[in-house]
Amino acid sequence: MEEKPAIAHEAVDHGAQPVHHHHSHAATSRHGHGHHLLTVEDLSVSFLMYDEEAAATRAQGDSRADRGRLGRYLDAPQREVEVIRSLSLSVHEGEIVAVVGPNATGKSTLGKLLAGLVKEDGGTVRVEGKKLASGRRRGRIWYIMQDLDSQLFGESVRDELLCGQKATPERTARADEVLDALGLGALADRHPATLSGGQKQRLALGVALMHDASVIVLDEPTSGLDGKSMRSVGRQIEKLAHEGRVILMITHDVECAVATCDRVLHLRDGRVAQDVPLRDAEELLAAMR
Repeated sequence: MEEKPAIAHEAVDHGAQPVHHHHSHAATSRHGHGHHLLTVEDLSVSFLMYDEEAAATRAQGDSRADRGRLGRYLDAPQREVEVIRSLSLSVHEGEIVAVVGPNATGKSTLGKLLAGLVKEDGGTVRVEGKKLASGRRRGRIWYIMQDLDSQLFGESVRDELLCGQKATPERTARADEVLDALGLGALADRHPATLSGGQKQRLALGVALMHDASVIVLDEPTSGLDGKSMRSVGRQIEKLAHEGRVILMITHDVECAVATCDRVLHLRDGRVAQDVPLRDAEELLAAMR
């Protein structure tokens, strides 16, 4: 399967103050729901994949001993696999939605589709009622991948927030404001590689804030974090939702999801198998099976 490379960044909190944003969403509360900020209708995407089983069968009659796995792949026929299948959902401003399901069921692909990093074959994505093609969704919907180290490019924490943008006095001041709000102000001159996992996660959220993203998709945001850092990330996510954003959290972390999320969206075979309010760990565990 081939996907376009995704460039994203990442985020925790130590008494951090909310960031004052330039967009106009105003959620009534973390659990209070205003208008539909994100609406997805019949979203679908397929990828060409090598049929490894057919390749192995074909290789049985191959007398060349050095062909190996790569040779089998090169010989293999391709087949089209539908990864996301006519998926529809809607999310209110201020909602935090846990996206769960078995491995290889399309969760990360959904995040990349929403963020415009992968182009859909069909369906529509609307943000605040406006239909946006994949290219126009970049920046409005921000996808933060699980592998944070491969997504940090700046020479310093402050520079990370300014990557790809002209460092005007106004934008530099904005970056410092975001870092202060995320509890990273004292680390502004540090290299991103020297940060802890929780600090890197906060930094990725800071990049999303610099782009004024209305929707943030986090892929396993608490993976590898200790309990203290996990809870701090959860608090920061709640603050962002309270300011009116939509947060989609791809996760296997039951504790964080139950403490943070309003709903659980269960994907299976690229479809929404279940979409229900999240009230306790038992419900979430049932949805994850």
